[in-house]
Amino acid sequence: MAAKVEIYTWSTCPFCLRAKSLLNNKGVNFTEYSIDGDEDARAKMAQRANGRRSLPQIFINDNHIGGCDDIHALERQGKLDEMLAS
Repeated sequence: MAAKVEIYTWSTCPFCLRAKSLLNNKGVNFTEYSIDGDEDARAKMAQRANGRRSLPQIFINDNHIGGCDDIHALERQGKLDEMLAS
């Protein structure tokens, strides 16, 4: 069974595009929440993301991964595939 991947984004955010590109290149299906200008949605995201309000914010199986730099760090460390397979 594939991991449940969720990503909160802003449509013009270059870091969001970079994180989605990594997921797409890996063939990962993910749920995207585009929260452009929606402060209520951003507040809910921040609640899930331990107060982080920057975008993107990424969750795998309801575990907060972090943002673009964090998911790329997991990829470089060879840990992302393992997380996506669980």
